[in-house]
Amino acid sequence: MGDSTVALSRSRELRDAHTPASWSRRRLIASALAAIALANLAVIVRLWLHTGGISAVHSSADALTSAGRLTALIGAYLALIAVLLLARVPVLEDLVGFGRLTAWHRQAARACLALLLAHAALTTAGLSLGDDVTLPREVARLITQYPGVITAAAALVVLVAVGVTSAAVARRRLSYESWYFVHLYSYLAIALAFSHQLATGKDFVGDPAARTYWTALYAVVFGALVGFRVAVPLVRDARHRLRVVRVMEETPTAVTIEITGRRLERLRVRPGQFFLWRFLQHDRWWQAHPFSLSAPPDGRRLRITVKDAGDFTATLRRLNPGTRVLAEGPFGAFTAGARTKPRLALIAGGAGIAPIRALLETIPGAPGDIALIYRASRPEEILFRDELDELGRIRDAQLHYCVGENRDLSAETIERLVPDIAERDVFVCGPPAMVEATVTSLRVAGVPRRRIVTERFGF
Repeated sequence: MGDSTVALSRSRELRDAHTPASWSRRRLIASALAAIALANLAVIVRLWLHTGGISAVHSSADALTSAGRLTALIGAYLALIAVLLLARVPVLEDLVGFGRLTAWHRQAARACLALLLAHAALTTAGLSLGDDVTLPREVARLITQYPGVITAAAALVVLVAVGVTSAAVARRRLSYESWYFVHLYSYLAIALAFSHQLATGKDFVGDPAARTYWTALYAVVFGALVGFRVAVPLVRDARHRLRVVRVMEETPTAVTIEITGRRLERLRVRPGQFFLWRFLQHDRWWQAHPFSLSAPPDGRRLRITVKDAGDFTATLRRLNPGTRVLAEGPFGAFTAGARTKPRLALIAGGAGIAPIRALLETIPGAPGDIALIYRASRPEEILFRDELDELGRIRDAQLHYCVGENRDLSAETIERLVPDIAERDVFVCGPPAMVEATVTSLRVAGVPRRRIVTERFGF
């Protein structure tokens, strides 16, 4: 633990960066980004009005098709917003954190899918009514006579499949690898939808300004996607040359991986954050998985600890020293920067102890200010027991190991272990169900939601 003093000093510097001036600047940037998003939405509605969105409505059929065009335009815009939210744009990550961006991405994606389904239904119904034919005949006519409709239909089917696999029930049944592979097709669906927009959209055909505007929107979003998710990791690889240096078994179901490289002190990473790691072995190079640092960065190494949870994680114990690594990040707001109170509680479940352990070593706090509750199903699943005990002694922190099959921490249990829990900041990390249950218990125990910082281990 010889680096603890240095790490504590670094955390104090990070905490001092969150000044009123810093927050004012962040609010200004957030307001500017929101204004840009709303301005683009206004432009899209204006383009719809320009092509007769309301003025050209003279019948029920016109009203249906015009509404269908508007839902398509806003749906396409939300698709771009959803992609941009997870394009790893640094300014967005710094403003709200990866967790909130992911939540917003899901909301935008759901709204996008609902609007595109409404577009298909409204447009088909409107054209069927205007042509005075049955819906099946109208569908057949659209597919056979309108260029781009068949590709649009394929894109919609793909997006529905992505939406279905994103549902909570489906996610529990799918491996991360399957879920990730299905989601890659959403990019193809968006590209197909754009070709449909240009080929048949009334707002694009014969309107060079609209075509230029939408082409610029797609170019900016996909430029950001390629730049921050492909180019930046490749540049970082050239700069830092990350390599696996050691793989150590922590428990029968968890391994710790140490990664080294060049000029690691230049990585702007804080304890509690995570990277998306891509280990360049022959059968897994195409997959990127999120893992938090399980020890503070010290300029010489990065350490992650991974629990077996699927095909990918099970293979990591067989990584060979020297394996090259690509890393996207760092991401996450589960850091000392979220601290608002002098005293705090750290609550971990399972492998969620990884970022908690890094925070325990570094987060500012006087002796007795920090309490740790670690939930595990069995004694053999407790990670870092010796390290945690040593850190608890050095930091004069309260450590509570809760072991047993009942995974929920009730409000009564939490209050018994940490009687002044309502006066503390609380950091919670673990599987999604455990985090949700713990947050509910904390709210019952009187902890305001604004003082609960969470990180979920799951997809």
